[in-house]
Amino acid sequence: MSKDTWRQIANILSVAFTLTVNILASTLPLNGQNTGEISDRFQVFFVPAGYVFAIWGVIYIGWIAFAVYQALPGQKESPRLRKLGYLFALSGLFNAAWLFCWHYNQFALSVLVMLGLLGLLIASYLRLDVGRTPVGTAEKWCVDVPFSIYLGWITVATVANVTDLLYYVNWNGFGIAPEIWAVIMILVSSLVGLLMAHTRRDAPYLFVLVWSFAGIAVKQAAVPMVAYAAWAAAVVTLGLAVYSIIARRRAVS
Repeated sequence: MSKDTWRQIANILSVAFTLTVNILASTLPLNGQNTGEISDRFQVFFVPAGYVFAIWGVIYIGWIAFAVYQALPGQKESPRLRKLGYLFALSGLFNAAWLFCWHYNQFALSVLVMLGLLGLLIASYLRLDVGRTPVGTAEKWCVDVPFSIYLGWITVATVANVTDLLYYVNWNGFGIAPEIWAVIMILVSSLVGLLMAHTRRDAPYLFVLVWSFAGIAVKQAAVPMVAYAAWAAAVVTLGLAVYSIIARRRAVS
């Protein structure tokens, strides 16, 4: 078989394996612990309401769409997918590894794995040149949008994961109140969104941030400082998403 065929197979197997591990993590669950239950142990403010995690359903659909699309005969020799290489397949292994680290209470290791996953998705995003490479409708919805949504969520998840670890090791935050740190993290995440709007006009990525910020605001309603900051970030990022859509349409017309 050709190298292209091996790459296509690797992506399909990666999706199948990662989906299986994600499903088993909740249904078994791994180590007798539910993913959300573990998260609830950490009394941190940079965490959204439970319903926000439903975004994984969208991410799973994106994985499947990509796996099917890249496996099509017409995409076998796609220069763009060749450039992506095995990065996506490898990211699936990191995703599964993170679940094992998390469920077996290896929180420091989980952060390292999460950073590796984030790095792989950033590299994938850059190799695909999402937001800058002209693509057809099918490729947009099966490649660009899934990668944008996945990267957007892992961006937020990485911040949350680091925050959980700091809580776990009883970090004192240099004497700064946890609520203020949460606001700082929201501001930093918003600046990342601003960067994505300016350089990529990537609305799907920005909508993930909006979804996450709104979820944080709902979850932290009893902490006005955090809730107001999260709502403000959600509104601003929503504006950036709308701007990105309009700017992209104007560029095409």
